[in-house]
Amino acid sequence: MTTLRLESLKANKGARRRKLRKGRGIAAGQGASCGFGMRGQKSRSGRPTRPGFEGGQMPLYRRVPKLKHFPLVNPKHFTVLNVSALNSLKDGSTVNLDSLVKDGVVTSPKHPLKILGNGDLTAKKLTVQAAAFTASARTKIEAAGGSCETLD
Repeated sequence: MTTLRLESLKANKGARRRKLRKGRGIAAGQGASCGFGMRGQKSRSGRPTRPGFEGGQMPLYRRVPKLKHFPLVNPKHFTVLNVSALNSLKDGSTVNLDSLVKDGVVTSPKHPLKILGNGDLTAKKLTVQAAAFTASARTKIEAAGGSCETLD
């Protein structure tokens, strides 16, 4: 067994490849057109176009709007109701979307119910069941002695 010496070191087979010399004749393997094909933009010198270039067409990064006021893709829709509309209901009743439709307060219940805090609530102990509450609506209902239940 030979000892490992600096002058006896050798690279593994296949670890070192010769540089491919393009355009140096047929025998070189990448002669004439250097593997870039016959004609066209991709065969010319200085070829790589800038990132995002689409051949003169308006590129995607310029077509897409970038301002903040564009609409949401999947917005949440609610049937909204202000706290002041709850004044017409009986004291101590349970308020949900079905009971509001039955009482005629809400006419078209397409979406889940959300209670907003506009207006005042007279002292009524209401149990309000809704999908969402604003912070001011929740405080007004609880200040009047009622309770808020968030539904899924």
